[in-house]
Amino acid sequence: MTEPTARLYDLAIIGGGVNGCGIARDAAGRGLDVAVFEQGDLAQATSSASTKLFHGGLRYLEYYEFRLVREALIEREVLLRAMPHISWPLRFILPHRKGMRPAWFLRLGLFIYDHLGGREILPPTRTIDLRTDPLGAPLADGFDKGFEYSDCWVEDARLVVLNARDAARLGADIHPHTRCIAAERDGELWSVTVEDMVSSEQRVVRARGVVNAAGPWVDEVLTRRLRRNAPAHIRLVRGSHIVTRKLFDHDRAYIFQTNDRRIVFAIPYETDFTLVGTTDLEHHGSPADATCTPEEAAYLRDAVSGYFKNPVTPDDVVWSYSGVRPLYDDGASSATAATRDYVLEVDDIDGKSPVLNVFGGKITTYRRLAEAALGKLQPHYPTMRAPWTKGAPLPGGDFPYDAAPALAAEFRHHHPFLDEAWSLRLVHAYGTDARELLGDAKAEEDLGRRFGWNLTEAEVRWLMTKEWARVADDVLWRRSKLGLRLSRDEAQALDAWMREQEPALAAE
Repeated sequence: MTEPTARLYDLAIIGGGVNGCGIARDAAGRGLDVAVFEQGDLAQATSSASTKLFHGGLRYLEYYEFRLVREALIEREVLLRAMPHISWPLRFILPHRKGMRPAWFLRLGLFIYDHLGGREILPPTRTIDLRTDPLGAPLADGFDKGFEYSDCWVEDARLVVLNARDAARLGADIHPHTRCIAAERDGELWSVTVEDMVSSEQRVVRARGVVNAAGPWVDEVLTRRLRRNAPAHIRLVRGSHIVTRKLFDHDRAYIFQTNDRRIVFAIPYETDFTLVGTTDLEHHGSPADATCTPEEAAYLRDAVSGYFKNPVTPDDVVWSYSGVRPLYDDGASSATAATRDYVLEVDDIDGKSPVLNVFGGKITTYRRLAEAALGKLQPHYPTMRAPWTKGAPLPGGDFPYDAAPALAAEFRHHHPFLDEAWSLRLVHAYGTDARELLGDAKAEEDLGRRFGWNLTEAEVRWLMTKEWARVADDVLWRRSKLGLRLSRDEAQALDAWMREQEPALAAE
């Protein structure tokens, strides 16, 4: 019996984080036949462990990263228009007092920040009197002046999944829980061996080119899977966060300067919580082992306690998470000073069988990174179509950037059992796709079993059939943050139900 012919792709992409899925979406839309192989769940590592901001990076101006900041500032509003369900404007309060960076220095930096990126939607910086403005009420005494400026929030893991969904709509094959165990050039093609992490089944696919977008595993893939002799290109930097009970009662975020000249954010989170982060520490060992250490949690609590009237205690912390950033190793003296820019390197032989390695990058510039990556690969794919993603909405994002409240009101009108919080959560997760998810439901019972909070069987089925969710953690900590809401017993019941339903749903 002859063995089946291996599937042939234009591009095999290793890594299902924001860069891998962003490149897959762009490439599929340009007419390339694409496959993505991710060893875990989509966005399981770095791409779900960010501070969840589309931002220019105000502090990067201190390191003269003007090109990176300008690109990121321009991208904020491009992305805001393309994904108004999972991204929205967020105002930041920067308190000031003596002993910190001088006020004139901050004003100059914010002036540059306002004007470097062609801001159109977001409001400009303003100076505020923290002694009289309600935004100063949560702060300790001694903060008289502050600055308020604009950036954007983004649901990072949903960003990845929606890029994967759009890539799949355009013909890409998305394979989570599938690890690349070897890849080698075979003439003018790549022979890529992948292993299903659930069944342990191995198979071989062929590809005209490979993209190594493995994030913090990029060097490991380069040397051990692609078998290329290469120096280390990245430094692993751990960023940890804590989530606390709500620390203040308004919709602005705070950015605090620390004694070690870093910054820490305190951001409204999931309505009833506050997100505090991040740290910058060199990480040693596997990126999969990253956790927020007791020392990091204490550092973050102390950093914000120096600003708020009410100190943050260990009892205030309800959750923590940590991710490893694969920063390009530019020789900087500290993790904080290391560049957040990306570097793309193409390795080919006589102009054939390319592999493109992605080093570094930040979530705000993922779309531009994808464009640049395909620009590097253009000589190998001369029939590739032109760039197209600028202005193209992600699934569910086909509505105006400021219309989320109106869309939530529409859902409540057609589905009277929805309350405001539930309808807004559905808008911020699915946008206009929530119409299909809700269907003709006139009562909550029409959505099937309720697993806890407002998570229903209809939503979980959607996530399993359309967004590659397999187990409860995929739903509760990546496609949503309902893990903050459901009890342990409820989470276990959800997991058991999903495992029971998976064979039938996979066959649909």
